[in-house]
Amino acid sequence: MMLEYPALIGRMVGFDRLRDDLHGEWLKSMLLGVDDMTLQSHRGSYKTTCLSVALATMLLLWPDKNVIFMRKTDADVVEVVKQVQGILSGDVYGGLSREIYGSSLTLPQATGTQITTSVYCAPRGASQLLGIGIGGSLTGKHADVIITDDIINLTDRVSRAERMRTRSIYQELQNVRNPGGRIINTGTPWHPEDAFGIMPPAVRYDCYSTGLLTEDKLAQLRRSMAPSLFAANYELRHIAAENALFATDPGTTDNAAMLWDGVAHIDAAYEGEDYTALTCGRRIGGKLYLYGRIWRAHVDTVMDAILADCDRLRCAPIYCETNGDKGYLAREMRARGAAVRPYSEKMNKYYKISTFLRKWWGNVVFLAGTDPAYIAQIMDYNEQAEHDDAPDSAACICRVLDRKVDL
Repeated sequence: MMLEYPALIGRMVGFDRLRDDLHGEWLKSMLLGVDDMTLQSHRGSYKTTCLSVALATMLLLWPDKNVIFMRKTDADVVEVVKQVQGILSGDVYGGLSREIYGSSLTLPQATGTQITTSVYCAPRGASQLLGIGIGGSLTGKHADVIITDDIINLTDRVSRAERMRTRSIYQELQNVRNPGGRIINTGTPWHPEDAFGIMPPAVRYDCYSTGLLTEDKLAQLRRSMAPSLFAANYELRHIAAENALFATDPGTTDNAAMLWDGVAHIDAAYEGEDYTALTCGRRIGGKLYLYGRIWRAHVDTVMDAILADCDRLRCAPIYCETNGDKGYLAREMRARGAAVRPYSEKMNKYYKISTFLRKWWGNVVFLAGTDPAYIAQIMDYNEQAEHDDAPDSAACICRVLDRKVDL
């Protein structure tokens, strides 16, 4: 039953949206396949939920095998490992264990990154399931089954260095799997050069083929993001942002001191669908060192985070325009002790972005920790872009540092 109707087992443990004709086939491929496999499916298709069910089933049915589960970050790993623990600790898998082995299932080892069940009988000393982020060490580790889930994400889209790092880690996994073992990959594509290019050819399920998203939901999603992001996340294809001004990947640095004694800018959101954007920047010779974040939130709710970043990076004054709020933001930040430089914006936004930010883009170096969504919003920008808060804020910093005078 567990192998023939795995989606049924998923529904029994509470995942009511799993379908036999879709998720059941994914689960069969994971559980019964022999060769390496790659599954690409759109966001919101329950592929990670299926992985949780598959992992729990593997641990129960294959007590002589160990599994490594890899995601982009350690925090991402914990989310899934905890879900697997919940599945194994419930009545359903406890009852299945009694049917198969004649005893209830217990978890002698259960942490945020590791699980070992009471049925595990492999001769090796490794945990039955080990979760690891791609920054973790693989030295000395081996597994019969390796599963990667979303090890390619938005950071790979905006950073060539990250794409190359992810590819090299995936290649290292070939030495981690035991003879006769397999690697299962799931995720969504982000860039033509990402690590999917060195994985087995993917079986693909886009947003039009699964039937999981209504036309109204798809229309809402299209309105909420740039066309290139929708294409990658839901249509599983790469498109160049039409008329994009910023086609090349920016540089990166880990040295926060390159921002010290710089300046900052806030593009504030007060209502609607806009983002609040923060940019910190400093010019050193022919390079602009930038740090950026965006929040889909009212500026009041993120002001503490903004001021903390500015203090950490020693960037002052903070520039903010007064056209829309009549100086409200400047007054609020001054009341919190910040050095503020209010100004009235007179320049057309597209002209400002296409002039100052585009001029400097080839010499921009982003500080590690910059929000990938901030960089993505810049790289997707054109004159018809739905959102322009990050490029507008970055362009204002470029204008200040380019002129070396106040706005």
